[in-house]
Amino acid sequence: MNTKFKIKKNFTEGPIFFRILFFAVPIMLTGLLQLCYNMADNMVVGRFSGDSLALAAVGCTSSFNNLIINLLLGVAAGTGVVVAQLYGADEKRLLERTIHTMLGFSFFAGIAFSVIGILISEPILSAMGTKPEVLSRAVLYMRIICLGIPASAVYNFGASVCRAVGNSKVPLAILGTSGLVNVVLNIVFVVFCDMTVDGVALATIVSQYLSAIAVVYYLSRQKGESYAISFKKLCFDKRLLSRVLRYGVPSGIQSSMFSISNMLITSAINTFPTTTVSANTIASNIDSIAYTTMNSFAQAAMTFTGQNWGAGKTDRMRKVYSYTLIWVLAFGVGVGQLARLFVTPLTSLYIDGANPDFAEITSVVVEITTIILSTYFLCGIMDVQSGFLRGMGYSFTPMITSLVSICVVRIVWIYCIFFPIEKMNTRFGLYVSYPVSWGLAAIAFFVLSLGAFKKLRRFDEKRKKKEQNSATGVAVAQ
Repeated sequence: MNTKFKIKKNFTEGPIFFRILFFAVPIMLTGLLQLCYNMADNMVVGRFSGDSLALAAVGCTSSFNNLIINLLLGVAAGTGVVVAQLYGADEKRLLERTIHTMLGFSFFAGIAFSVIGILISEPILSAMGTKPEVLSRAVLYMRIICLGIPASAVYNFGASVCRAVGNSKVPLAILGTSGLVNVVLNIVFVVFCDMTVDGVALATIVSQYLSAIAVVYYLSRQKGESYAISFKKLCFDKRLLSRVLRYGVPSGIQSSMFSISNMLITSAINTFPTTTVSANTIASNIDSIAYTTMNSFAQAAMTFTGQNWGAGKTDRMRKVYSYTLIWVLAFGVGVGQLARLFVTPLTSLYIDGANPDFAEITSVVVEITTIILSTYFLCGIMDVQSGFLRGMGYSFTPMITSLVSICVVRIVWIYCIFFPIEKMNTRFGLYVSYPVSWGLAAIAFFVLSLGAFKKLRRFDEKRKKKEQNSATGVAVAQ
């Protein structure tokens, strides 16, 4: 492995403001490359498969797919929090055991979720109101995608370890390579092998397994580092697993609650014509560009906070909170407005201009993205504050806050406003539920953050008192 990738960073010392940006940008680019997996699927299947329903079939599985993946991402996030805290505290032995426990757990948890996903794909997609003419294609796509869940779980574990020790460039390099493989295989399977949704799904899982193998190989080559992987050291430490899951499970549930609420929204979208379903698929891909950009600062907030919390440097944690909010607001507004300018050309990447529904689909995409992208910065503010709290070790409280502020609000909105009120039974009436829920969640997390700052003040007071007592003891001894 080239030594230029052997980069570890301790964020408990030195300037913070621009280091947050430099750390977040590789994560941002990594997320965008990962997003390209799904975008490439949609572009190729929408333009070259010759199946007019293929794009809608791929799009209607996204919420269900995210539900499974987010549970595993939560475990990866929990691993990242614990690794960052142990790394900041220089607890090398515990860090080593945590990594070797979570590698095996991630793989076997991925297998379990893969089996579950394959078994429940058809009943779940049917319950979501997937149109009969699309259902068989959607089930086929989803079942193939589920075969890649173990690889996705291992890759996300490895990426979380790299980022927790300050290395956000290796995940970027890995996904840059596997993403290119994904795009090439999409074209090969769909254009030259006459496959449709099965072709793009197969290309995706091949890329996922390449990513998993690469990140494990990289970590196994970091000889002498406490975070290096050695298969001889694989273990099962119940106490450390419990610590990771204490952070990871609520995080996964929190993210999954978003997916569940989005599944309900997808069910509502399925009541509109098929052109709206296709437009929603395209709009979701465009919206994801803005979300991925902002989420990188949430991960930065979690890593910087975790390391400094482990090192007991609370003054730096306050700066992390303020600076990540500044960055996410700037990028949220900027990227959101920039993406809006290119909605029509981006839509043409998914739908051929000769398609008779092109004008209608484009119009719907513009309508959806206008609502979402103009307010996406609220989602970024919410995520950064959640990342800050996770870095401190809070897990259950952010989960409950998200459950109420996001999921309950959206469910109430759909069943008490969207469906019952005729004037709100429109696309605007449905999609406006997103900024409403983000705004409420951002306010709720701000209140929680104020409580966290009080905890930091008490921590500082105890530390100063302890230092004063130690100084007094030394003076007396002298």
